[in-house]
Amino acid sequence: MNKADSQTNRVSRRALAAPPFLAMKILDRCRKLEAQGHHIVHLELGEPDFPTPDNVVQAGLKAINDGFTSYTPTQGLLALRETIAHCYHTEYGVEIDPDRIIVTMGSSPAMFLIFGALLNPGEEVIIPNPHYPPYPSNISFLGGVPVKTALSEMTGFQYDIDEVRAKITSLTKGIMVNSPSNPTGMLQGDEVMRGLAELIEESGIYIISDEIYHGLTYGVKARSILEFTGRTFVMSGLSKRFAMTGWRLGWLIAPEEFIEPMKNIHMNYFLSASGFVQMAGIEAINQCRQQAEEMRDIYQKRRDYLIPELRRLGFGMETEPQGAFYLLINAKRYDTDSVRLANRLLQEAHVAVTPGAEFGSQAEGYLRISYAASLPDLKEAVNRLEKWIDSEKRG
Repeated sequence: MNKADSQTNRVSRRALAAPPFLAMKILDRCRKLEAQGHHIVHLELGEPDFPTPDNVVQAGLKAINDGFTSYTPTQGLLALRETIAHCYHTEYGVEIDPDRIIVTMGSSPAMFLIFGALLNPGEEVIIPNPHYPPYPSNISFLGGVPVKTALSEMTGFQYDIDEVRAKITSLTKGIMVNSPSNPTGMLQGDEVMRGLAELIEESGIYIISDEIYHGLTYGVKARSILEFTGRTFVMSGLSKRFAMTGWRLGWLIAPEEFIEPMKNIHMNYFLSASGFVQMAGIEAINQCRQQAEEMRDIYQKRRDYLIPELRRLGFGMETEPQGAFYLLINAKRYDTDSVRLANRLLQEAHVAVTPGAEFGSQAEGYLRISYAASLPDLKEAVNRLEKWIDSEKRG
């Protein structure tokens, strides 16, 4: 047995099966090119390019000085949970008991808690295809089975209720919804949300709704699944809306009977979110609506610039995305292998994008463009892509 085989045998199959983020591999290649003196336009990551609002920073510093540096209750500070509950009442007209909320270190632990409390080995969750990569990874890591349902560009990446119904079996525990979506930027329509709610009510399963991009919509309002049904888990956070990715603050809302088991999982694996970060979160939710709207307006200007320019360059987009800060563009006229194409664009045009293969088979042949970058950078990316396309035509 060689050394590599020996190391592989020592690592658990669960760990070895966990896939890496292709976007992070792209970023690693970017860093190497940048170290060689190349300027890269970064459109590969969903990382807001805005600073955290100053009053949030000051609230965090004040909380540190005031002694919020110890453990908090594993469920989170009551003041923050009450603030979150009030936010859902104000924005969606739903009443949420603060005791049904668990504060987490970003929405990723929330996902782990939800699937950890919901799934027994071999049980299934229906997820969209395309999808955010950690959905199937988390489900599989915790012993569940992700069951993918294809969403089509031609229908605006909307769920087909009949197709979802056909995938429900005796092992199905839930249906995953992400609206607005990463990577498509699309919202599920009210009819679809209502249809999914009716479907889970009749089948006795649950909806798991990822609402992290709420607050980032253009010309439409995102609907929370809580407006349609109580048989749901919701996860969200402050990372995207308030430019607080590094603060790691999120939450989940769950049916009452799941809260105690989820608290037990949380205290064993994560313990609690930082107290001073939770205090900063209260400031963000209560006092930063205007700053959030200003950031959203800038994202919309970037989106409105990019869509016609990318179409002019020959990239397909049947339906204009309504939320988040992503465009999933059809690049099959240039290459049906999205990983190869993304690598070529990085090496030859010095534009970093995420290959669609990252997001499931339905996104192969597509590229995800993040417009969480400045308008000058987006214009430079378009110029570089146009030159690359012209060079391809010249052959």
